[in-house]
Amino acid sequence: MIQYDFRKYHYRSINAANDAERATINQELKDLYASLPDAEKEEFNRQLQTFLTKEMDRLKSDYESVKGSQT
Repeated sequence: MIQYDFRKYHYRSINAANDAERATINQELKDLYASLPDAEKEEFNRQLQTFLTKEMDRLKSDYESVKGSQT
């Protein structure tokens, strides 16, 4: 099973100089997905969902930590 490095795309997107660069990075990810055999697309989506869930949980935790320290 292939492990996809979504963090690499995520950090590149965060640090993109502008929207055009961010769009190029997003297109790379879409092209990668399109190049996969159908059998692998399900695993790609599963790993992407897992990554996004972890990132959202991390952001929520960071936000609550900052919010809590301001009161």
